[in-house]
Amino acid sequence: MIANDRRIRVALLGHGTVGAEVARLLDEQAGELAARVGAPLELAGIAVRRPDKHPDLPRHLVTADAAGLVDSDVDVVVELIGGIEPVRGWLLSALQKGKSVVTANKALLAEHSAELAEAADAAGADLYFEAAVAGAIPLLRPLRESLAGDRITRVMGIVNGTTNYILSAMDATGAGYAETLDEASRLGYAEADPTADVDGYDAASKAAILASLAFHTRVTAADVHREGIAGVSASDIVAAKVLGRTVKLLAICERVTDADGGESVSARVHPVMIPRGHQLAGVNGAFNAVYVEADAAGELMFYGQGAGGAPTASAVLGDLVAVARNRVLGGRGPRESAHAALPIRSMGQTPTRYHISLDVADRAGVLAQVAQVFAVHDVSIAAVRQRDRHSTASLVIVTHSAPDAALRATVDEISRLDVVHEVVSVMRVEGED
Repeated sequence: MIANDRRIRVALLGHGTVGAEVARLLDEQAGELAARVGAPLELAGIAVRRPDKHPDLPRHLVTADAAGLVDSDVDVVVELIGGIEPVRGWLLSALQKGKSVVTANKALLAEHSAELAEAADAAGADLYFEAAVAGAIPLLRPLRESLAGDRITRVMGIVNGTTNYILSAMDATGAGYAETLDEASRLGYAEADPTADVDGYDAASKAAILASLAFHTRVTAADVHREGIAGVSASDIVAAKVLGRTVKLLAICERVTDADGGESVSARVHPVMIPRGHQLAGVNGAFNAVYVEADAAGELMFYGQGAGGAPTASAVLGDLVAVARNRVLGGRGPRESAHAALPIRSMGQTPTRYHISLDVADRAGVLAQVAQVFAVHDVSIAAVRQRDRHSTASLVIVTHSAPDAALRATVDEISRLDVVHEVVSVMRVEGED
């Protein structure tokens, strides 16, 4: 039942793949949405860059003046354009005027979430962004609300569908990175310019958002260590298979406790080898999955469609219903929680494990020389595997956990040994005790 005759006026910024789905659902599900909100949702306008490119839209709704639409008599601004400027200014203006904002803009949130949150707090407005990470998967709201009474220690997951599709295809077919990327582009899984995905920028923005929510600390994209998948070779995939592992690009956010009890936040994105029995190993194709560890709740897994028009629109509409209901009832959603303000731990200080593949001379004493370098840098070896090949040998070493800087220094020194012909590959290992 509708609580009153008031209408919630919505400004939609952007009419691309997701924006078009949001507009369609607002129209097709108008009655259902009104019942859930307690008042009808009225689409007041749609801002697009080139109105002439959208002849199918009602002319009275379409405008190229996004700033004017934001400043008009609207209650909620839904932003699906992306990028930093001029979007940041539009959303700040909306929040400062007490208008609620729903956005899927991960890049903006990873850089300016503090500024936006402060504007929302000052004006008593809502800032919701469920669709910014993992598409349709309900993830951010559980972190921000359902687990607010718990202590989250780790968030680790696959948050980019393009890279997951590529690595899954490489694992299934044995093909190399370049040809698999070409195939992903042909099938529409990769953008014409895939840089943001394959170089890890997209996942790093999402990691910043996840770490901020999980650890009540402001984390920006610049705080996230980032490596992409261009360096992952077909031989890396084969090496992982031999050891019962697979390769994934993971966003890993951790609350790290020092020996003296001090805490800090580590956030990183890079390829890893994980056991094939791990919960994330079976997540293939363009799907996303995020694994959460908390003191009381234990281990949780969130899985589903991480991108696409309809899945992402589902998350946007969920946020829109929430903020619209708050306006009808006179309430507001959760504010930013950054009270912990934990320091950010550098990648060099972060404990990790390495899988190192070497081509070495096939003669006595080689392993002892290599092992000595590990000992000098206080890095413990967990496993060694060797295979002879004529005058050379293949040596695979898996380490125990150690500061990443120590592991890097170890690899650098090993590469200069006379008995080491080549450091074939270096990859971090996750998901094993």
